[in-house]
Amino acid sequence: MKFTGMLNQLARALALAGALTASGAAWAQETINLGFTGPLSGGAALYGKNVMSGLQMAADEINKAGLEVNGKQYKLEFVALDDKYSPAEAAINARRLVQQYKAPAIFVPHSGGIFALQAFNQQENFLLMAYSSVPAITASNNKLTIRIPPAYTGYIDPFINAQMQRFGKKVALAPADHDYAKAWVKDFVPAWEKAGGEVVANNPMSYNKATDFYSGVSRVLAAKPDVMFVGGASEPTALVVKQARELGFKGGFILMDQAKLDEMARVTDGYAMLEGAIGTMPLVSDNRPGAEEFVKAYKAANGEREPTSEMSLNYTMVHAIAKAMQLAGTVDDPEAIRAKLGEALKSLDIAHNPHEITDIDADGGTVGDTPVGMVEQGEVKQYRLSELK
Repeated sequence: MKFTGMLNQLARALALAGALTASGAAWAQETINLGFTGPLSGGAALYGKNVMSGLQMAADEINKAGLEVNGKQYKLEFVALDDKYSPAEAAINARRLVQQYKAPAIFVPHSGGIFALQAFNQQENFLLMAYSSVPAITASNNKLTIRIPPAYTGYIDPFINAQMQRFGKKVALAPADHDYAKAWVKDFVPAWEKAGGEVVANNPMSYNKATDFYSGVSRVLAAKPDVMFVGGASEPTALVVKQARELGFKGGFILMDQAKLDEMARVTDGYAMLEGAIGTMPLVSDNRPGAEEFVKAYKAANGEREPTSEMSLNYTMVHAIAKAMQLAGTVDDPEAIRAKLGEALKSLDIAHNPHEITDIDADGGTVGDTPVGMVEQGEVKQYRLSELK
Protein backbone atom coordinates (compact mmCIF):
# COMPACT_ATOMS: atom_id res chain seq x y z
CA MET A 1 0.00 0.00 0.00
CA LYS A 2 2.81 2.33 0.90
CA PHE A 3 4.43 1.58 -2.45
CA THR A 4 1.16 2.32 -4.26
CA GLY A 5 0.80 5.59 -2.38
CA MET A 6 4.31 6.62 -3.34
CA LEU A 7 3.52 5.88 -7.00
CA ASN A 8 0.39 8.04 -6.81
CA GLN A 9 2.36 10.90 -5.26
CA LEU A 10 5.01 10.56 -7.97
CA ALA A 11 2.34 10.59 -10.69
CA ARG A 12 0.80 13.76 -9.20
CA ALA A 13 4.23 15.39 -9.02
CA LEU A 14 4.99 14.55 -12.63
CA ALA A 15 1.60 15.89 -13.75
CA LEU A 16 2.22 19.11 -11.81
CA ALA A 17 5.67 19.44 -13.34
CA GLY A 18 4.20 18.94 -16.80
CA ALA A 19 1.55 21.54 -16.19
CA LEU A 20 4.13 24.02 -14.96
CA THR A 21 6.32 23.33 -17.99
CA ALA A 22 3.41 23.89 -20.38
CA SER A 23 2.40 27.00 -18.46
CA GLY A 24 5.96 28.25 -18.60
CA ALA A 25 6.04 27.72 -22.37
CA ALA A 26 2.86 29.74 -22.71
CA TRP A 27 4.31 32.51 -20.54
CA ALA A 28 7.49 32.45 -22.65
CA GLN A 29 5.46 33.14 -25.80
CA GLU A 30 5.89 36.82 -26.68
CA THR A 31 3.40 39.02 -28.53
CA ILE A 32 4.00 40.90 -31.76
CA ASN A 33 1.56 43.79 -32.13
CA LEU A 34 0.67 44.64 -35.71
CA GLY A 35 -1.20 47.90 -36.25
CA PHE A 36 -4.28 48.90 -38.23
CA THR A 37 -5.68 52.39 -38.67
CA GLY A 38 -8.74 52.75 -40.84
CA PRO A 39 -12.47 53.51 -40.83
CA LEU A 40 -14.26 51.42 -38.22
CA SER A 41 -17.17 53.83 -37.77
CA GLY A 42 -19.11 56.13 -40.09
CA GLY A 43 -20.04 55.59 -43.72
CA ALA A 44 -16.89 53.62 -44.63
CA ALA A 45 -16.98 51.37 -41.56
CA LEU A 46 -17.92 48.26 -43.53
CA TYR A 47 -14.88 48.69 -45.76
CA GLY A 48 -12.55 49.03 -42.77
CA LYS A 49 -14.08 46.01 -41.06
CA ASN A 50 -13.74 43.98 -44.27
CA VAL A 51 -10.01 44.71 -44.34
CA MET A 52 -9.69 43.84 -40.66
CA SER A 53 -11.48 40.52 -41.15
CA GLY A 54 -8.82 39.43 -43.65
CA LEU A 55 -6.01 40.58 -41.38
CA GLN A 56 -7.46 38.81 -38.35
CA MET A 57 -8.11 35.60 -40.27
CA ALA A 58 -4.42 35.41 -41.20
CA ALA A 59 -3.28 36.18 -37.65
CA ASP A 60 -5.56 33.45 -36.26
CA GLU A 61 -4.15 30.91 -38.73
CA ILE A 62 -0.55 31.86 -37.94
CA ASN A 63 -1.15 31.65 -34.19
CA LYS A 64 -2.83 28.28 -34.54
CA ALA A 65 0.10 26.90 -36.55
CA GLY A 66 2.68 28.54 -34.28
CA LEU A 67 5.17 31.25 -35.16
CA GLU A 68 8.82 30.68 -34.30
CA VAL A 69 11.40 33.34 -35.09
CA ASN A 70 15.05 32.83 -34.24
CA GLY A 71 14.23 30.07 -31.76
CA LYS A 72 11.50 31.98 -29.87
CA GLN A 73 7.73 31.50 -29.98
CA TYR A 74 5.51 34.47 -30.84
CA LYS A 75 1.84 35.30 -31.07
CA LEU A 76 0.45 37.88 -33.53
CA GLU A 77 -2.10 40.37 -32.25
CA PHE A 78 -3.73 43.20 -34.18
CA VAL A 79 -4.32 46.54 -32.51
CA ALA A 80 -7.05 48.21 -34.58
CA LEU A 81 -7.74 51.94 -34.18
CA ASP A 82 -10.56 53.88 -35.84
CA ASP A 83 -9.50 56.91 -37.90
CA LYS A 84 -12.93 57.55 -39.52
CA TYR A 85 -11.14 57.85 -42.90
CA SER A 86 -9.33 60.97 -41.66
CA PRO A 87 -5.64 61.38 -42.61
CA ALA A 88 -5.01 63.45 -39.47
CA GLU A 89 -6.54 60.76 -37.24
CA ALA A 90 -4.56 58.09 -39.08
CA ALA A 91 -1.32 59.90 -38.27
CA ILE A 92 -2.26 60.20 -34.58
CA ASN A 93 -3.17 56.50 -34.48
CA ALA A 94 0.07 55.46 -36.14
CA ARG A 95 2.20 57.29 -33.61
CA ARG A 96 0.25 55.64 -30.82
CA LEU A 97 0.65 52.21 -32.42
CA VAL A 98 4.41 52.67 -32.66
CA GLN A 99 5.03 54.36 -29.30
CA GLN A 100 2.59 52.44 -27.11
CA TYR A 101 2.35 49.09 -28.88
CA LYS A 102 5.76 48.93 -30.62
CA ALA A 103 4.13 47.87 -33.90
CA PRO A 104 6.75 47.07 -36.57
CA ALA A 105 4.10 47.28 -39.32
CA ILE A 106 0.87 49.26 -39.71
CA PHE A 107 -1.86 48.50 -42.26
CA VAL A 108 -3.72 51.51 -43.73
CA PRO A 109 -6.57 51.05 -46.27
CA HIS A 110 -6.97 54.60 -47.62
CA SER A 111 -4.68 56.84 -49.64
CA GLY A 112 -5.15 59.94 -47.46
CA GLY A 113 -3.96 58.07 -44.40
CA ILE A 114 -1.13 56.44 -46.35
CA PHE A 115 0.25 59.77 -47.56
CA ALA A 116 -0.05 61.19 -44.04
CA LEU A 117 1.98 58.32 -42.58
CA GLN A 118 4.61 58.49 -45.31
CA ALA A 119 5.64 61.84 -43.86
CA PHE A 120 7.20 60.08 -40.85
CA ASN A 121 7.17 56.29 -41.14
CA GLN A 122 10.84 56.06 -42.12
CA GLN A 123 11.92 58.35 -39.29
CA GLU A 124 9.84 56.46 -36.74
CA ASN A 125 10.88 53.12 -38.26
CA PHE A 126 7.73 51.17 -39.09
CA LEU A 127 6.62 49.32 -42.19
CA LEU A 128 3.65 51.01 -43.86
CA MET A 129 1.38 48.39 -45.44
CA ALA A 130 -0.60 50.51 -47.88
CA TYR A 131 -3.89 49.20 -49.26
CA SER A 132 -4.51 51.58 -52.15
CA SER A 133 -3.86 51.31 -55.89
CA VAL A 134 -2.74 54.95 -56.25
CA PRO A 135 0.61 54.71 -58.09
CA ALA A 136 2.05 57.80 -56.38
CA ILE A 137 2.28 55.81 -53.14
CA THR A 138 5.31 53.95 -54.45
CA ALA A 139 6.77 56.88 -56.40
CA SER A 140 8.11 58.72 -53.34
CA ASN A 141 11.24 56.61 -52.69
CA ASN A 142 9.86 55.57 -49.30
CA LYS A 143 11.82 52.42 -48.48
CA LEU A 144 9.40 51.26 -45.78
CA THR A 145 6.16 51.45 -47.80
CA ILE A 146 4.54 48.42 -49.42
CA ARG A 147 1.66 48.99 -51.85
CA ILE A 148 -0.50 45.88 -51.50
CA PRO A 149 -2.89 45.98 -54.51
CA PRO A 150 -1.61 46.54 -58.06
CA ALA A 151 -1.45 50.17 -59.21
CA TYR A 152 -4.57 51.17 -61.13
CA THR A 153 -2.39 52.38 -64.02
CA GLY A 154 -1.70 48.72 -64.82
CA TYR A 155 -5.35 48.28 -65.84
CA ILE A 156 -5.60 51.21 -68.22
CA ASP A 157 -3.90 49.99 -71.42
CA PRO A 158 -5.34 46.44 -71.27
CA PHE A 159 -8.84 47.84 -70.63
CA ILE A 160 -8.48 50.27 -73.54
CA ASN A 161 -7.19 47.58 -75.92
CA ALA A 162 -10.03 45.22 -75.05
CA GLN A 163 -12.83 47.78 -75.38
CA MET A 164 -11.54 49.50 -78.51
CA GLN A 165 -11.33 46.16 -80.30
CA ARG A 166 -14.78 45.13 -79.18
CA PHE A 167 -16.75 48.38 -79.37
CA GLY A 168 -14.91 51.30 -80.99
CA LYS A 169 -12.80 54.37 -80.37
CA LYS A 170 -15.26 56.95 -79.02
CA VAL A 171 -15.43 57.16 -75.23
CA ALA A 172 -17.63 59.24 -72.94
CA LEU A 173 -16.43 59.92 -69.40
CA ALA A 174 -19.08 59.72 -66.67
CA PRO A 175 -17.13 58.89 -63.51
CA ALA A 176 -17.52 60.06 -59.93
CA ASP A 177 -16.13 63.48 -59.04
CA HIS A 178 -13.93 62.55 -56.05
CA ASP A 179 -10.12 62.76 -56.04
CA TYR A 180 -9.53 59.10 -56.83
CA ALA A 181 -11.74 59.31 -59.92
CA LYS A 182 -9.95 62.47 -61.01
CA ALA A 183 -6.62 60.66 -60.73
CA TRP A 184 -7.93 57.80 -62.90
CA VAL A 185 -9.23 60.25 -65.53
CA LYS A 186 -5.91 62.12 -65.59
CA ASP A 187 -4.10 58.90 -66.58
CA PHE A 188 -6.89 57.37 -68.67
CA VAL A 189 -7.53 60.21 -71.14
CA PRO A 190 -4.00 60.51 -72.60
CA ALA A 191 -3.76 56.71 -72.83
CA TRP A 192 -7.07 56.52 -74.74
CA GLU A 193 -5.99 59.27 -77.12
CA LYS A 194 -2.54 57.72 -77.59
CA ALA A 195 -4.27 54.51 -78.68
CA GLY A 196 -6.08 56.45 -81.42
CA GLY A 197 -9.30 57.10 -79.56
CA GLU A 198 -11.44 60.18 -79.06
CA VAL A 199 -13.03 61.53 -75.88
CA VAL A 200 -16.45 62.71 -77.05
CA ALA A 201 -17.90 63.75 -73.66
CA ASN A 202 -16.75 64.37 -70.09
CA ASN A 203 -19.31 64.76 -67.33
CA PRO A 204 -18.20 63.79 -63.78
CA MET A 205 -21.06 63.26 -61.33
CA SER A 206 -21.47 63.24 -57.55
CA TYR A 207 -21.95 59.52 -57.07
CA ASN A 208 -22.14 59.81 -53.29
CA LYS A 209 -24.84 62.48 -53.28
CA ALA A 210 -27.19 61.47 -56.10
CA THR A 211 -29.36 58.46 -56.87
CA ASP A 212 -30.86 59.74 -60.13
CA PHE A 213 -28.30 60.05 -62.91
CA TYR A 214 -30.72 60.62 -65.80
CA SER A 215 -29.56 64.11 -66.79
CA GLY A 216 -25.83 63.38 -66.48
CA VAL A 217 -26.01 60.13 -68.42
CA SER A 218 -28.26 61.68 -71.09
CA ARG A 219 -25.68 64.42 -71.59
CA VAL A 220 -22.82 62.02 -72.37
CA LEU A 221 -24.95 59.66 -74.48
CA ALA A 222 -25.89 62.58 -76.72
CA ALA A 223 -22.30 62.39 -78.02
CA LYS A 224 -22.97 58.82 -79.24
CA PRO A 225 -20.02 57.04 -77.58
CA ASP A 226 -18.97 53.45 -78.24
CA VAL A 227 -17.70 53.05 -74.67
CA MET A 228 -18.49 54.68 -71.34
CA PHE A 229 -15.84 55.17 -68.67
CA VAL A 230 -17.54 55.01 -65.26
CA GLY A 231 -16.66 54.31 -61.68
CA GLY A 232 -16.91 55.12 -58.02
CA ALA A 233 -18.46 53.02 -55.30
CA SER A 234 -20.20 49.91 -56.65
CA GLU A 235 -23.84 50.82 -55.96
CA PRO A 236 -23.94 54.26 -57.64
CA THR A 237 -21.77 52.96 -60.51
CA ALA A 238 -24.36 50.26 -61.10
CA LEU A 239 -27.11 52.88 -61.12
CA VAL A 240 -25.21 54.86 -63.78
CA VAL A 241 -24.87 51.71 -65.92
CA LYS A 242 -28.55 50.89 -65.41
CA GLN A 243 -29.56 54.40 -66.45
CA ALA A 244 -27.40 54.18 -69.58
CA ARG A 245 -29.01 50.89 -70.62
CA GLU A 246 -32.50 52.25 -69.97
CA LEU A 247 -31.64 55.19 -72.25
CA GLY A 248 -30.65 52.79 -75.03
CA PHE A 249 -26.85 52.59 -74.76
CA LYS A 250 -25.58 49.40 -76.43
CA GLY A 251 -21.82 49.83 -76.00
CA GLY A 252 -19.24 48.73 -73.46
CA PHE A 253 -18.14 50.00 -70.06
CA ILE A 254 -14.72 50.52 -68.54
CA LEU A 255 -14.97 50.36 -64.76
CA MET A 256 -12.55 51.96 -62.34
CA ASP A 257 -11.20 49.41 -59.86
CA GLN A 258 -13.25 50.93 -57.04
CA ALA A 259 -16.41 49.47 -58.58
CA LYS A 260 -16.83 45.68 -58.23
CA LEU A 261 -18.73 43.66 -60.83
CA ASP A 262 -20.31 41.24 -58.35
CA GLU A 263 -21.52 44.06 -56.11
CA MET A 264 -22.90 45.95 -59.12
CA ALA A 265 -24.75 42.84 -60.30
CA ARG A 266 -26.78 42.86 -57.08
CA VAL A 267 -28.09 46.31 -58.05
CA THR A 268 -28.68 45.52 -61.73
CA ASP A 269 -30.32 42.17 -60.90
CA GLY A 270 -27.70 40.09 -62.66
CA TYR A 271 -25.09 40.64 -65.34
CA ALA A 272 -27.34 41.30 -68.34
CA MET A 273 -27.12 45.10 -68.04
CA LEU A 274 -23.36 44.79 -67.44
CA GLU A 275 -22.78 43.01 -70.76
CA GLY A 276 -19.57 44.35 -72.28
CA ALA A 277 -18.21 45.76 -69.01
CA ILE A 278 -14.59 45.21 -68.00
CA GLY A 279 -13.29 45.64 -64.47
CA THR A 280 -11.46 43.92 -61.66
CA MET A 281 -12.14 40.21 -61.22
CA PRO A 282 -14.64 39.37 -58.43
CA LEU A 283 -12.83 37.13 -55.95
CA VAL A 284 -15.82 34.78 -55.69
CA SER A 285 -15.66 34.19 -59.47
CA ASP A 286 -11.87 33.83 -59.62
CA ASN A 287 -11.05 30.32 -60.85
CA ARG A 288 -7.44 30.16 -59.66
CA PRO A 289 -6.94 27.34 -57.13
CA GLY A 290 -5.67 29.61 -54.37
CA ALA A 291 -8.60 31.99 -54.77
CA GLU A 292 -11.09 29.13 -54.62
CA GLU A 293 -9.41 27.75 -51.47
CA PHE A 294 -9.46 31.17 -49.79
CA VAL A 295 -13.13 31.76 -50.61
CA LYS A 296 -14.03 28.36 -49.16
CA ALA A 297 -11.96 28.92 -46.00
CA TYR A 298 -13.26 32.46 -45.47
CA LYS A 299 -16.88 31.43 -45.86
CA ALA A 300 -16.39 28.55 -43.43
CA ALA A 301 -14.91 30.92 -40.83
CA ASN A 302 -17.44 33.73 -41.38
CA GLY A 303 -20.87 32.15 -41.63
CA GLU A 304 -20.84 31.73 -45.44
CA ARG A 305 -20.20 35.44 -45.96
CA GLU A 306 -18.51 36.03 -49.32
CA PRO A 307 -15.04 37.60 -49.23
CA THR A 308 -13.70 40.42 -51.37
CA SER A 309 -10.22 41.29 -52.59
CA GLU A 310 -9.51 43.76 -49.78
CA MET A 311 -9.85 40.83 -47.40
CA SER A 312 -7.72 38.37 -49.38
CA LEU A 313 -4.90 40.74 -50.35
CA ASN A 314 -4.41 41.96 -46.79
CA TYR A 315 -4.67 38.36 -45.56
CA THR A 316 -1.79 37.38 -47.83
CA MET A 317 0.42 40.22 -46.61
CA VAL A 318 0.06 39.18 -42.98
CA HIS A 319 1.24 35.70 -43.91
CA ALA A 320 4.09 37.29 -45.89
CA ILE A 321 5.15 39.46 -42.94
CA ALA A 322 5.21 36.46 -40.60
CA LYS A 323 7.31 34.48 -43.08
CA ALA A 324 9.62 37.45 -43.69
CA MET A 325 10.20 37.73 -39.93
CA GLN A 326 11.28 34.10 -39.89
CA LEU A 327 13.58 34.58 -42.88
CA ALA A 328 15.08 37.77 -41.44
CA GLY A 329 15.40 36.32 -37.92
CA THR A 330 13.80 39.38 -36.36
CA VAL A 331 10.35 40.64 -35.32
CA ASP A 332 11.27 44.27 -34.68
CA ASP A 333 13.55 45.38 -37.53
CA PRO A 334 11.27 46.75 -40.28
CA GLU A 335 14.10 47.20 -42.78
CA ALA A 336 15.20 43.57 -42.42
CA ILE A 337 11.60 42.35 -42.64
CA ARG A 338 11.01 44.49 -45.75
CA ALA A 339 14.13 43.03 -47.38
CA LYS A 340 12.72 39.50 -47.05
CA LEU A 341 9.14 40.16 -48.17
CA GLY A 342 9.72 39.21 -51.80
CA GLU A 343 11.32 35.92 -50.82
CA ALA A 344 8.52 35.34 -48.32
CA LEU A 345 5.83 35.80 -50.96
CA LYS A 346 7.56 33.32 -53.26
CA SER A 347 7.53 30.72 -50.49
CA LEU A 348 3.83 30.99 -49.56
CA ASP A 349 1.55 28.15 -50.61
CA ILE A 350 -1.39 28.99 -52.87
CA ALA A 351 -3.90 28.83 -50.02
CA HIS A 352 -2.13 31.77 -48.36
CA ASN A 353 -1.47 33.63 -51.62
CA PRO A 354 -4.74 33.50 -53.59
CA HIS A 355 -3.73 36.40 -55.86
CA GLU A 356 -0.44 34.74 -56.80
CA ILE A 357 1.72 37.71 -55.85
CA THR A 358 5.23 36.80 -56.95
CA ASP A 359 7.45 39.59 -55.61
CA ILE A 360 7.84 43.15 -54.36
CA ASP A 361 9.41 45.54 -56.88
CA ALA A 362 12.16 48.03 -56.09
CA ASP A 363 9.62 50.77 -55.33
CA GLY A 364 7.57 48.64 -52.93
CA GLY A 365 4.72 47.56 -55.20
CA THR A 366 3.46 43.99 -55.42
CA VAL A 367 4.14 42.05 -58.62
CA GLY A 368 1.77 39.59 -60.31
CA ASP A 369 -0.20 38.86 -63.47
CA THR A 370 -3.52 40.22 -62.25
CA PRO A 371 -6.79 38.68 -63.50
CA VAL A 372 -9.63 40.94 -64.64
CA GLY A 373 -13.24 40.23 -65.48
CA MET A 374 -15.19 40.93 -68.66
CA VAL A 375 -18.92 40.31 -68.89
CA GLU A 376 -19.65 38.17 -71.93
CA GLN A 377 -23.03 36.57 -72.64
CA GLY A 378 -24.23 37.30 -69.14
CA GLU A 379 -21.24 35.80 -67.31
CA VAL A 380 -17.94 37.11 -65.95
CA LYS A 381 -15.11 35.71 -68.07
CA GLN A 382 -11.63 35.77 -66.57
CA TYR A 383 -8.57 37.17 -68.37
CA ARG A 384 -5.03 37.89 -67.23
CA LEU A 385 -3.82 41.44 -67.86
CA SER A 386 -0.99 39.98 -69.93
CA GLU A 387 -3.59 38.53 -72.33
CA LEU A 388 -5.10 41.95 -73.03
CA LYS A 389 -1.95 43.97 -73.65
